[in-house]
Amino acid sequence: MMQRFLAAVQFLTIVPVGSSASPAQAAFFFPLVGAVLGAAAGGIRSIPPSLLPSAIAATLALLFLIVITGALHEDGLADVFDAFRAGRSPERIHAILKDSRVGVYGAIALVMSLLLRWQAIEALGGRAIPALTAAVGASRGAMVVLGYVSKPAGEGIGKSFCAGLGRPATIAAAVQSAALGFLCGPAAGAAALAGNIMIIAAARSYFHRRIGGITGDCLGAVCQFSEALTLLIFVCPLFI
Repeated sequence: MMQRFLAAVQFLTIVPVGSSASPAQAAFFFPLVGAVLGAAAGGIRSIPPSLLPSAIAATLALLFLIVITGALHEDGLADVFDAFRAGRSPERIHAILKDSRVGVYGAIALVMSLLLRWQAIEALGGRAIPALTAAVGASRGAMVVLGYVSKPAGEGIGKSFCAGLGRPATIAAAVQSAALGFLCGPAAGAAALAGNIMIIAAARSYFHRRIGGITGDCLGAVCQFSEALTLLIFVCPLFI
């Protein structure tokens, strides 16, 4: 089990740990690792205003998440927005997904994602630690669930991840992700659960319709969608 936990750390962060387990074998621990990262970011956001303005603390918290994960999921988000343009063939989409360059649509998606998350983190105030713990943890679990219910498209990490996922690990990740949302209360937890289910269902339907399945970039994009939506739910007055 320790090897699988280390594999989750190795895949989701830039922390140099050695593990022989695959990301799919480590899927059980994805929400846990995400929750730890979120709690650390929440601690940064909770720096007292007497030491740092809240906007600066929120910026540093978001910067921490980007750096510690190696911007892995941001890269997936940008690639998906660059590739999935109306009218493009599956072959053309795959070619763009493999291109390391960031286009206009990818850049806009990154800017909007960063702005939404930054503003939401700033608005969390004293609830930063439980909210970021829940949002970052649940978003990593969303990748596991999407990978299990989807077909792989093309070669690469997406294919090996989907093929290697087992039902027990997926159920465990899903339960952990669902439970994390309730750290911010029953209303917020229920809304986060419903929102993430809709994101996973919509993403699966869209990606399967366009390219017949998902890739690693699709997983990264859904992680970003989930994290942003969950944070927005946690700052919505209806659920506070």
